[in-house]
Amino acid sequence: MPISQAQFLRSNLILLAGAAIALLIIVIAAFWLTRASERQFDEVVAFRETRSATADLLSLAQDAETGQRGYLLSRDAAYLRPYTDAIARFEPTLQRLKASAGAAELAQAEVTRLEGALRGKLAELAQTIAVAERGAWDEALATVRQGFGRNLMDDVRVGLGSIIAQSEQRLQRAIAGQETASTRLRWTIALGALVIILFAAAAFWTIVRYTREIIAARSEVTALNIGLEQRVQQRTEALTRANEEIQRFAYIVTHDLRAPLVNIMGFTSELEATAAPIKAYFDAGEAATPAALEEARIAVDADLPEAISFIRSSTRKMDGLINAILKISREGKRVLRAEAIDLPAALQAAAAAVHHQASENGDGITVECPPLKIRSDRLSIEQIFGNLLDNAIKYRSPKRELKVVMRAKREKSGWVVIEVEDNGRGIAPTDHERIFELFRRSGTQDKPGEGIGLAHVRTIVRNLGGDITVSSKLDAGTTFSILLPPDLSAVQRSTAT
Repeated sequence: MPISQAQFLRSNLILLAGAAIALLIIVIAAFWLTRASERQFDEVVAFRETRSATADLLSLAQDAETGQRGYLLSRDAAYLRPYTDAIARFEPTLQRLKASAGAAELAQAEVTRLEGALRGKLAELAQTIAVAERGAWDEALATVRQGFGRNLMDDVRVGLGSIIAQSEQRLQRAIAGQETASTRLRWTIALGALVIILFAAAAFWTIVRYTREIIAARSEVTALNIGLEQRVQQRTEALTRANEEIQRFAYIVTHDLRAPLVNIMGFTSELEATAAPIKAYFDAGEAATPAALEEARIAVDADLPEAISFIRSSTRKMDGLINAILKISREGKRVLRAEAIDLPAALQAAAAAVHHQASENGDGITVECPPLKIRSDRLSIEQIFGNLLDNAIKYRSPKRELKVVMRAKREKSGWVVIEVEDNGRGIAPTDHERIFELFRRSGTQDKPGEGIGLAHVRTIVRNLGGDITVSSKLDAGTTFSILLPPDLSAVQRSTAT
């Protein structure tokens, strides 16, 4: 239904008012949550200071008592150093505790009581040391044995330990409160920004729609009859392209899901084979030979974990593809997401996923890549490597053991070149471009396939802003060269403009 001028003005005024109200709510909520976070931060600082001062006081009391005991037992004045150091630091530390306890709103009565116990303990220590310094060692030891000082120290430990536990508990609550306030602030800003974006998008959509209707109304009279046939033809071509894309997508889905299914089927068979020595060992019981035991151990420690690992890897790959397919079916087109990719790790992962198919000893695929990172779409990169390695394995030469080398380097321009080189059958020069065409295959048709793999790869590479070429000779191997931009985001921005 066309939008009238009055409806257009009313809609934009409502959207503008809604955005202003949302912005005001964000500001108020952000101010309130920021103040709450600041209060929680002050509490965290106070409780940490209380805990630290309390622990320091307990340590000083223990050091002073250690110095006294050492002096009385050894009668060597050098053992008094912990005592004298503790006495020198006692008063400042006590004042720290009293000040921080007040800021943390702890019970001042408990702090005052502990201060009395601490001072009493220090007085007892000073008295016994003074008696010992006069030479009355037995009298000093007798005073210690009376247990008065021990009782005071026990009271100090319990009291200070209680303050430490209380401070720690309230510290954790304050930290949790601060984290909650920060989380709420982030969500408030995010949700508020989303609401404003939605208002802006609605306003933009209204403006665009209204503008388009005006332009369409002006040109419709003159173009209605003249352009009718042309519009019908364009719509028909668009529908044809969409239908072809749907068919091509169906073929691509089948192709991409085959490789992990083969891995799962192969390692399922390997699991069945691995169970044989284990069953043989248990069936033999006490009569089992050391060789049977060793075979069972290898199966449990090496073969089973390896097979399960590769099955899990393949199922993860299938899960990623299926999720991507479901997303494409909902959106009509998968959105490429640029993220940091460690290229050596990506190459190693692709090689590890199929190394058991390349050779029995696992060294059929090697990776030569310096530390290198790009920003690109991870799923697209994995699909490119998976398709090229699958082709290398499928079209290996029966005359020699398969060798595949995956290498990458950065050019002076900043772009990245990735090469996948194999020593397989090779491709005739006349088919170098043909292999990238949809549903086209080259060479002897003795392997299953629909001819969509390389076409799919080239489409992916070009969607990433790059290109792919091939260099090959029959019976001499093939090298695929992939040229990719270092940052997919820059390519997307330039395409959008």
